[in-house]
Amino acid sequence: MTVRRVVPNLHSEAVPENREFYGLLGFEEVMNHGWIMTLASPSSPTAQVSVMTADRTAPVDPDLSVEVDDVDAVYETVRDSGAEIVHPLRDEEWGVRRFFVRDPDGRVVNVLSHR
Repeated sequence: MTVRRVVPNLHSEAVPENREFYGLLGFEEVMNHGWIMTLASPSSPTAQVSVMTADRTAPVDPDLSVEVDDVDAVYETVRDSGAEIVHPLRDEEWGVRRFFVRDPDGRVVNVLSHR
């Protein structure tokens, strides 16, 4: 398994204000689905932060996203470990395959691969 990037997911109703604020730190918008916006560093594109109002298709909002090269393999490993799967493995209409798992401290981790 290869981790491609790790992105904190900030929960906020002030999405435009966060775009402006993180822009002061050098981030630029690279994705915006209305309910989630991702900002990235132009000089280091995997340095990212996402701002979300609420996850559109999951029962809970993730605290962190981890993009991996093979989400199916990671899902099997995590499931076999007995960790709590919060949102099942599925293909999303915006081009990712993902699942959510709860870490030992209760944080929800969105594990994904782009299709």
